[in-house]
Amino acid sequence: MSEHYDDLETRSPPAREAALFSRLPAVLAAALATPGYRAHLGEFDPASIGDRAALARLPVLRKADLPELQRAAPPFGGFTSAPLGSFGRLFTSPGPIFEPEGTGIDAWGTARGLFAAGFRKGDIVLNTFGYHLTPGGFIMDSAARAIGCAVIPAGPGNTEQQLEVISAYKPSAYLGTPDFLKILIEAADARGADISCIRRAVVSGAAFPPSLQDWVRARGIDAYQLYATADLGLIAYETAARDGMVLNENLIVEIVRPGTGDPVAEGEVGEIVVTNLDPHHPQIRLAVGDLTAILPGASASGRSNARIKGWMGRADQTAKIKGMFVRPEQVAEIARRHAEIAKLRLVVGRAGEVDTMTLKAEIYAEPKGFIDAVSSTLQQITKLKGTVEVLPLGALPNDGKVIADERPVG
Repeated sequence: MSEHYDDLETRSPPAREAALFSRLPAVLAAALATPGYRAHLGEFDPASIGDRAALARLPVLRKADLPELQRAAPPFGGFTSAPLGSFGRLFTSPGPIFEPEGTGIDAWGTARGLFAAGFRKGDIVLNTFGYHLTPGGFIMDSAARAIGCAVIPAGPGNTEQQLEVISAYKPSAYLGTPDFLKILIEAADARGADISCIRRAVVSGAAFPPSLQDWVRARGIDAYQLYATADLGLIAYETAARDGMVLNENLIVEIVRPGTGDPVAEGEVGEIVVTNLDPHHPQIRLAVGDLTAILPGASASGRSNARIKGWMGRADQTAKIKGMFVRPEQVAEIARRHAEIAKLRLVVGRAGEVDTMTLKAEIYAEPKGFIDAVSSTLQQITKLKGTVEVLPLGALPNDGKVIADERPVG
């Protein structure tokens, strides 16, 4: 039996890159045919975007901005010109953000993530993701059925009924959040119910810390993490190698400095930006708001695509300081105005009953008057006064933070 879902997972990285970027111009042309992307991206020749450096010159579209954009031009903000009736399902997620589903089998591209976790044809799968208005349940349901699994559309909650269903159908696999998996196990223990038929799990939608991973493993369940979003579907997935999360095929994934669209070096923590290759519903440089970093080398699983560390926090670090909102984009603008700056972090603190700001700057060189000049720029951009602290290269942590709010809670 093959260890891989298809041959795409083992192609050489140069072949993958060439294939992705050969498809990109047609997707960009489809995007430019929509009023939303035409206004957002501006005028350019799609054929000129042939590599990552060219793609990085296009502006990012922030997921956090979609609710307002969609309210102004319902339902999708003008970012698709396809008729609503041409989609398979139409969803809404908290925000609200409206999302369409394609009509193909495994429209969210998630089957390979379940396959990597050991799901196979003939398995019976308990799917506890929600099926009501949000796409999570359907993302997983369609993936499992694409593999050939039978799916129990359980949805979340109703633990008593879930235990009855497990007793009747004896599912071998679980889909859902790690939190609900723990709830189910504990409920079974309390009632003396046998759910030992569940041997595998794919979890998503919440943190899965090592302590909980160990707890689930001790119960005889082999659980794998999957990173997906309601708009893009599967972005990355864990394999039996347990060496990070392999990026999905048919997506161009970039890691950028929060507040910018500038790609960071391999290993540096930044925000995930994704471009899909679906001309029916193009998504060009969508910044999803999550932090991660690219891992060096290839997975021991034999999959040749790049790997990420997994979810490492949120990129939206906006802080309210002295009644004013300060955003990562503003910190990035300070760096753009001073070529001597390599990296910045704005640390927000509290002195007595007053908010304080310290802009910590890793610099290449310190010309005369540098601190005064940067202090002036800080005040000009944020409308707030703060101090500037000069640091040597490499002094700031590699955690993706641009704004660190260190004010005491409570």
